[in-house]
Parts: sequence; structure tokens; C-alpha cells
Amino acid sequence: MIDIALLRNDPDLVRENIRRKYQDHRLPLVDQALELDKLNREAILRADTLRAQRNSLSKEIGGLMQKGKKEEAEAIKQQVRDLQQELADLETKESEYEAGLREVMLQIPQIMDPSVPLGRDDSENVEMQRFGEPLVPDYEIPYHVDIMERLKGIDLDAARKTSGSGFYYLKGDIARLHSAVLSYARDFMIDRGFTYYIPPFMIRSEVVTGVMSFAEMENMMYKIEGEDLYLIGTSEHSMIGKFIDTILDADELPQTLTSYSPCFRKEVGAHGIEERGVYRIHQFEKQEMVVVCRPEDSMMWYEKLWQNTVDFFRTLDIPVRTLACCTGDLADLKVISCDVEAWSPRQQKYFEVGSCSNLGDAQARRLQIRARDEEGRRFIPHTLNNTVVAPPRMLIAYLENNLQEDGSVLIAKALQPYMGGRERIG
Repeated sequence: MIDIALLRNDPDLVRENIRRKYQDHRLPLVDQALELDKLNREAILRADTLRAQRNSLSKEIGGLMQKGKKEEAEAIKQQVRDLQQELADLETKESEYEAGLREVMLQIPQIMDPSVPLGRDDSENVEMQRFGEPLVPDYEIPYHVDIMERLKGIDLDAARKTSGSGFYYLKGDIARLHSAVLSYARDFMIDRGFTYYIPPFMIRSEVVTGVMSFAEMENMMYKIEGEDLYLIGTSEHSMIGKFIDTILDADELPQTLTSYSPCFRKEVGAHGIEERGVYRIHQFEKQEMVVVCRPEDSMMWYEKLWQNTVDFFRTLDIPVRTLACCTGDLADLKVISCDVEAWSPRQQKYFEVGSCSNLGDAQARRLQIRARDEEGRRFIPHTLNNTVVAPPRMLIAYLENNLQEDGSVLIAKALQPYMGGRERIG
């Protein structure tokens, strides 16, 4: 949610930002917000005037009563009652205007960083940098489910019976590899100075609307029937939510947090074969990183966060690249974002394994997160998040890049302590 002062002072900037996102259907929101803001400010001003008049008249009543001028006093009492009624009506209008304004403001996208490349959708995202050499072996790399089945590590048929499509059973060495990756990711981030958390896996609606846009919520979140609770789509939701209605002291910033959680997503839409198996699923586990910091530090942290993910994947011998998300692919609350993509020898292309985002003050405004500097002045901190690793999707990249011609899979040195010292499976 943007600052209302920005909308008042530079509505054309807000309109141009909407156009750059190819969301022209949202342009009327600017005028709607300005009109509701105008009506609300006028109502507040009129209410303040009425309160001053009421207080002045109330003082007169006492003096008139002392002088025995009861009729005049009663007339003024009636004026006070009339003012009180008008004031009550205005206060109702204020509440309506404020609620309407907030609803509209929540739909206006965050102002994007000027460096975000122009583009309509993810097909126009721009490659930033490659890390590691993308290789294609001279032997066939099977479909990831086939690799897992040959290693007796997955049962999709049983999962379809218990839960439907989009779920899985992992077992044996594949399940152990999955857990090893998460344990290594936890320790990797702790070693980089982040505090480890296991957060709540359900959050209230006020937190949901604080951390994401309405469109994202509709497409992602599962609601608990009969409860004001939603299953989290990522631990970022809980981790940012923990600061709701909080005032942080400057010496508490930055907050650098890394969190493990299961994640639950609707994953709406039809997908091709490469996005089946364990690529696009309703339930998975993830290690996340979250930062709350001073506004002037957020771009520095943005660079650090995506670099953390790159470094993590390179320790597992997986080539990756970073991709700058274009304006049309950027979620409404984001200032800037990039994807980390891993190399697929099977497909001979990169695919997404993580996303790093700077959300500026959008989430903090929605959740009433504030900070106080050394002089006691309040400011709104910035929030950022990034995926460390999200198996089992990441396992697709790991298995393809570490599969040997004999069907075995090498275990990267970084993972061997978490795999009982084993150097390969299969």
C-alpha cells in the first residue's frame, strides 16, 4: 500500500506506475482514492469545527443558567443537540470514507524501482547473471519422477488415493535427501548470521491481507472452514506477520530471520508434463529468509539475499542464473524482484527454484509495522524475502545435475554430513 501523501502530491506518478505494469483497468482507482480522501478530509475538518462550536456553546449554557436565562440556555442546548447529531452523522461518514479509501488503496500497486525492466509477463523477464557452467551429459537424463521411481523414492499413486493430484509420498533415500537439503539450508543461513525460526503454519485474515495482494490470496491460499485462519503459502507470511502493530527501535534493525515451514498452495491452472510430478504441487517444504530493515538499506539487503541463494545452490554443484522480473510480472506489493533459476540438463534450459523480493514499505504499512530512530522519530521499515531452497522442486535440479550414467546420484560434499557420510545413492 502506497503512502496517501504520494497519491495526493503526485497522482500522475501513480498512474504511470500502473501503466508500466500493464494494468490500465486499475487507473480509475487513483481518482476513486483521491475523491474518497477529499471527502474524508472535508468530513474531518467539518467535524473538528462542530466540536469547537459545541464546546463553545456548552460553556455559554452554564453562564446563562447562572444568570437565570433558562429559555436562552434551552435554545443553546437545542443547538448543541443539533450539532451533536450532525457530528454523529459525520463520524459515521468518516468511518465509511476511511474503510472505502483503505479498500481502494490496497488495490493500487506499489511504486516499482526504476531499474525494473519493462515487460508484459514472465516471458519478458531479463537475464541478469549466470553462475556455473550449464552442462548436458552424453547420456539420457530421464524425467525426474522416473529417476525417483528407479531409486524407489516416490509413490504418487498412493498419494492420489489419499489426497488427490498434486501430492506425493517421498521415501527412502529420496526422502532422506529431501530432509538433508533442508537441514543444510537451515545451517547455511544460520552461519550467515540469520536467526532460525519455526513459525505458525496458519495465520489470520488480517495478516493475509497485510502480506499479499487480493489476487495472490485468491490464487494461493487455502482457508480453514469455519475459522479465521488460512494455511500459509510460505513462511514469509507468518514471519512478517509477527511484527504486526509493532514499533521497533532502530538498534533492533535489521531483523535477519530464516524460517522453515511446510507451504500450502492451490496452484491454480493447467500445466504441462514438466510441471507435474513434484514441480507444481499443493504441499511442499521450504527454507525462507526474511529481512526487516531501514529504508536506506533495503536495496543492499536485496542484493545480499539473492546472492545467498546463488551461493547455496553452487555448493550443491547446481548451475543457476538470476532473472530480473519485468514490470508486468511483478506482484502488486513488490518494488523489485528477481527469480533464481536452476539448470535442467533434461530440458536444456533453466527453471525457477526461488524468488527474491524487496517489498519496500508495502507490507509494513498494511500491518502497521513502525520503527523509531535514535532521536525518537518514527519511520516505516522495509521488508524483504527470499527463498533459500524449496524441495522437492529443488530436488529436480539436484537429481538431474548429479545423476550418473549408471543411474546413481552423487551426494555433494556439503550434504554428506546430513546423509550419514554417503557419497552417492543408488
